[in-house]
Amino acid sequence: MRGAEFAELTAFAAVAERRSFARAAAQVGVSRSRLSQHLRALEERLGVRLLNRTTRSVSVTEAGIQLLTRVRPALEELKTATGDLDAYRNTAIGLLRLVVQPPVARLLIGPMLRRFLTEYPGVRLDVSVVKALDDITRQGFDAGIRFGEQVERDMIAMRVLGEARFLVVGSPDYLARHSAPKTPRDLKHHDCIRARLPNGTIFGWQFEKNGKSIQANIEGRLIVDDIDLSIRAALDGVGLAYLLYDYIAPYVESGALAPLLEDWSPRLSGFYLYHPTRRQVSGPLQALIAFLKAEAKRRGITESVFPLSSVYPNYRLIGRARRQAPRS
Repeated sequence: MRGAEFAELTAFAAVAERRSFARAAAQVGVSRSRLSQHLRALEERLGVRLLNRTTRSVSVTEAGIQLLTRVRPALEELKTATGDLDAYRNTAIGLLRLVVQPPVARLLIGPMLRRFLTEYPGVRLDVSVVKALDDITRQGFDAGIRFGEQVERDMIAMRVLGEARFLVVGSPDYLARHSAPKTPRDLKHHDCIRARLPNGTIFGWQFEKNGKSIQANIEGRLIVDDIDLSIRAALDGVGLAYLLYDYIAPYVESGALAPLLEDWSPRLSGFYLYHPTRRQVSGPLQALIAFLKAEAKRRGITESVFPLSSVYPNYRLIGRARRQAPRS
């Protein structure tokens, strides 16, 4: 059924049931003249008079009564069907599919799961943890959380974790056997624990100081694709590791790992919740946005939702921890 035909039948049923164009117009939410146009178009299309109307009254013809008898149940069923969606539109009820990177799963999603699901009992949460995020729309996800530098320009984004920092660390045992590096160039003399990305490339060690960037030339006997294994190897003195500070903060604070080249430590924008559009955001996603806004405020992150391209007009994070400078 075309949209025009549905509008015509809705108009006819409203007038036939109320025997009044004025009352029917108020119910349908259109003008009386528009209602009359729908009725004329329907009668012309069907080739039969459905209503007898004068300036003072409206009555239903025999053909109109027969049509109303068949049409009314169908219109009521359509009304009920669309009304049933109100729970999904205005309430936090239903499935929310979220895809996040491993640091987000450990640092944000894991600690908040119980509180979020307790606060929103109608939400069913499906979380996928992947290292390399692809197109969330094509893969059927409602939203994702990743580094701000990796979020596509056309997404709506909100920062949910503060500025991220990468740091070189080594164990006291390793540093007792090797001189601590003074500059990134000294790393070529060290055994560096390297990380392999999902696309097969080796994660580069990028450094910044006084506006100057350096891509360090590193070598090492161990290559891993797991953060926990990198941390374990660093703790055991296998070599130096280059890791997100949030992962290793407890070990640095306890002295199990020593921070190195801190004044060269590069920083990233942090992790962002992102989704395709502001329009027709589902109830469960609205609930997650509200929850993460409150969580961000608690952590001192007050940045609101915005199109990320307005802040980072040209950025990428591919194989190294670096925000690409805007092109001139």
